[in-house]
Amino acid sequence: MNYRKEVRSLIEKLVGDLKEEEALIEALKRKLTKKEFKVFVAQGNGLSKEDIAKEVRIELDRVEEVLKALKKKINQEKIKKELCE
Repeated sequence: MNYRKEVRSLIEKLVGDLKEEEALIEALKRKLTKKEFKVFVAQGNGLSKEDIAKEVRIELDRVEEVLKALKKKINQEKIKKELCE
């Protein structure tokens, strides 16, 4: 999975260049909950929402909520700055 590409797809307005892959993963792990990070990785690996629900062991409607929260969180200025170099 290309973490930089996935983060770019979620960010509405990028404020700079994203960190390198390893540093980006560490920043995401610090800023996202474990469940949000697992859903992010599963989505990046191309799983359907149904498969994500099974993988992360949550209800399908909860997957939608987590994805919404994840996008909102990644678009916060403070977090965007931490994800960029």
